[in-house]
Amino acid sequence: MLRWAIICLVISLIAGGLGLTNISAFAKKLSIIFFALFFLGFLALLGIAYLFTAAVAQSELVPALVAVSV
Repeated sequence: MLRWAIICLVISLIAGGLGLTNISAFAKKLSIIFFALFFLGFLALLGIAYLFTAAVAQSELVPALVAVSV
């Protein structure tokens, strides 16, 4: 998603420089949408990682797994 957001941003800048304001505005909106989707996915992954870390830290299986692996 971040790649598509950057591509749309570059298209928007080039179109704006050439005076194609309608294409520039459309590419800008697409860029904002793609970046928002990327950012929401990033936040979701951070939340899931935090929950998994908390679950593993409080798990009673960790000492048992360490004892088995040694």
